[in-house]
Parts: sequence; structure tokens; C-alpha cells
Amino acid sequence: MFPTPQPVVPSLQARVHPDEWKARLQLAACYRVFAMLGWTEMIYNHITLRLPDTVTGGEKHFLINPFGLHYSEVTASNLIKINLAGDKLDDSPYPVNPAGYVLHSTIHGGIEGAHCVMHTHTTAGVSVASLEGGLSQSNFYSAQLHDMVAYHTFEGITVHAEEGPRVLQSIGRKPAVILCNHGLLSWGQTLPQTFAILWTLQRACEIQLATQSMGTPIPVPADIAAKCTRDALQFNPNHGAGNDVFEALVRQVDRIDQGWRA
Repeated sequence: MFPTPQPVVPSLQARVHPDEWKARLQLAACYRVFAMLGWTEMIYNHITLRLPDTVTGGEKHFLINPFGLHYSEVTASNLIKINLAGDKLDDSPYPVNPAGYVLHSTIHGGIEGAHCVMHTHTTAGVSVASLEGGLSQSNFYSAQLHDMVAYHTFEGITVHAEEGPRVLQSIGRKPAVILCNHGLLSWGQTLPQTFAILWTLQRACEIQLATQSMGTPIPVPADIAAKCTRDALQFNPNHGAGNDVFEALVRQVDRIDQGWRA
């Protein structure tokens, strides 16, 4: 009978460390936020979150979505725990997409403080990533990302580990990444901070496409853009780093469906 029933994963709440359960809830909520915003690509793309040292004893383990499920089907319990090699560390019945762990584990393992990594293939994001010149410093949102955006040249589908060192070299310490001909990526110290960076990059791309469809954008001078970036407190851990925005979106998700908490 179609569609094929998917495995039901029992709640892990009573079987994992409280800090792991907290991370699972936050990440599952984020997948549902992405689904609500339309930042999905069928069963593809990934958001990953490193588990705290209280759970792993200092090892780099992180959570990733089960391959084969839409973001709207992700729950706290069906998220998969893996290591940097992509090995499953739990008995999940779901597989892991190699394109997910190769790119994400490269960043988690190679950039200090990259505790969360998000990657999207939105229409606006892929369009700007495929545009000669990339992101234009010409609107309110791109001005908040002054000197924060890195570019990585397209090398094909990201399933080959040998691309990893070049990805890290391209990114450096810049948390907003445009994967040329491919899509958008962000990384950060926390999930809300990473979300705030990606949301700003996504909005910058959307407005750039709308502007360029009408004419030539008005460039923002570098000194003004630098000032905008300094004044954009949403990325700053001392000012919540996106927590308030993210929590507001989770409340919207809860009004639609609270199944992600299972």
C-alpha cells in the first residue's frame, strides 16, 4: 500500500541525558520552523547540532535528521546521533545521508565553536549563489553581513571527504557561507545564533532578487555596511543571539503541530 509506513521511534526522553533531550527538542523544533518557512527541499538538506560535553564527555557527536523524512516529520526522538565519521551512535532505523554528514562534519570538526550548522537550497539562496558577483551589498539585510560572508566554489555534490579542507579554507571564520551554484549555509555557537545568521542571509538574497528584477541596486557604502553589522545585535550572544526570534517561531510551530516534541 502506498505510501510506505515509516518506522515509529519510541520517545527517548527517559533514556537519554537531560542535556541531550534538550538539544533534541531544540533541533526538532528548528526543523519544523524550516518547514513552516518553506525552507525545505523534499527530503534533502540538513541542520545539525553538536551535543554538549556533558553528554559526550568531550567527543564531537551531533544530531542530524533521519534521511527519508520531510522536515515536517522530524521529532526529538527520531533525530539520529552520529560522530564525525558519520557512524550512527544509536539504534535508529533510519539511514544518514552522506551529503549531510560529509559537509556538516567537516565544519563541526574543523571550525572551533561551530556547534550548529544549517544548509538550505531555497530558490533565492541558490539563485544568488549561482549569480556572478554573488551577494550584493545593497539592502538592509546584506548590509548587516558586512565581512561575514564566505564563498566556496562548486565542486559537485558534497559527498567526497577530500573537499573538506578546501571548504574550511574557503570559510575561514565567516559564519555566513554561499556555496556557489549550490545554496546557503551558516554556522554558529548556538542554534538560535546560527538561525539568525541564515535568516538574515536568506532575506538579503530575497530582496536582492526582487531589486534586480526591477533595475540596478543602490550600493551601500562599506563604512555604512560595517556600521550596520556592528549595530545588528541579533548575532551577539550578549543580546540573545537570536533566541527571542527563534522562540517566537517555535510558538507558531506549536500552534500548528506539537508532534515534534515526541
